[in-house]
Amino acid sequence: MDSLALIFIVVAVSDSYALAGALSAVASITISIATPFWSRLADRIGQRKMVLRVVPLKILGLSLFIALVMNEAPVWTWFASIILAELAAINTGGLVRRRWLHVLSPDKSTTAEDETDKHVVNTAYSYEALMDEIVFIVGPITATACATSIAPAAGLIAGMILMSIGLPLFAMQRATEPPPSPVRVKDPHPPVIGIPIVQAIALATTLTGGFFGAIAITVVGFAESEGQKSYSGLLLGLWASGSAVMAIINGLIKWKTSYAGRFLIFLTALTIFSIPFIFVDSILGLAIALFFNGFAIAPLIVNAYGVVQEAVPSEQITESFTWVVAGMPLGGAIASALGGWVIETYGAQSALWVPLGFMCAALLATLPYFRVYKGLIHYSLTRD
Repeated sequence: MDSLALIFIVVAVSDSYALAGALSAVASITISIATPFWSRLADRIGQRKMVLRVVPLKILGLSLFIALVMNEAPVWTWFASIILAELAAINTGGLVRRRWLHVLSPDKSTTAEDETDKHVVNTAYSYEALMDEIVFIVGPITATACATSIAPAAGLIAGMILMSIGLPLFAMQRATEPPPSPVRVKDPHPPVIGIPIVQAIALATTLTGGFFGAIAITVVGFAESEGQKSYSGLLLGLWASGSAVMAIINGLIKWKTSYAGRFLIFLTALTIFSIPFIFVDSILGLAIALFFNGFAIAPLIVNAYGVVQEAVPSEQITESFTWVVAGMPLGGAIASALGGWVIETYGAQSALWVPLGFMCAALLATLPYFRVYKGLIHYSLTRD
């Protein structure tokens, strides 16, 4: 909700998509820096302690940002306040998936998958992907309705209210919380980003994040150019609906291929499904293209988590999960700025090339790690 609501409030006050894109870019870069830190801390001190420290900081930062924008304070203060807010960003999805591994583990001191059903973790991740998509269906529609029907700031305020209720409730669930893993004096684990397998996934998902960021701003721009700005949330909701459908299907399938093999398959599929965007010339056409494009999203993220989960020690699972998505806001930052500039310079329809460009780049980014992927796929086939 926050990323879309930010665009609405900034455009309403400044009438500039370029400025909205720049602010979204700075926010996204900050998120990419902050989330690995908080996830590493969650592994060390426990999720509950980390969450209860961070939520008040995020609310304070967003409140300050809203006040400064609505009072038309100097633009530099907008940037400073959004940086302050996003320094308190956490990867909730990674925290939840880490809990699934803890709950499903036969030995609660490890994250070993239950050998009686090797597909149970895939099903759990797919369930979470479905829940994510429900949020992405309801969230954009809610943010759009609040920002266009109530006030420009209402979208951000609604998100803050939900966060201030949901995250503390999540932190209170003590039964599913994995035990903390304090820093070891002897043989301490280095940051997981140094592991080639994690790097291979993180680079591809960073550029995929550019695709997501480009979609967000170009959908709003295209809808406004068609005189249907209020449809922005519905269009993004349809996009998430396609992903939700595939999340259910993915969770039901007992795959024989490895996580790495499936990740490459769905990365390719998402690239192919992005081609129709460049031919869109109406709201209806965009809605159809978004719905079918969404089919590849949930399985892609599920398998990205699956790859890194097997590559790191149990004490660093949360941190590794965060690296799957930590780069996405960074890619989204570049895409938001680029998309905003293209919309203002060449028009919203031309900006629909931007998402396809980022997906092509994501696919090409797997080539330097060809041996890593080949090794993962060969290992899975040999083990089976």
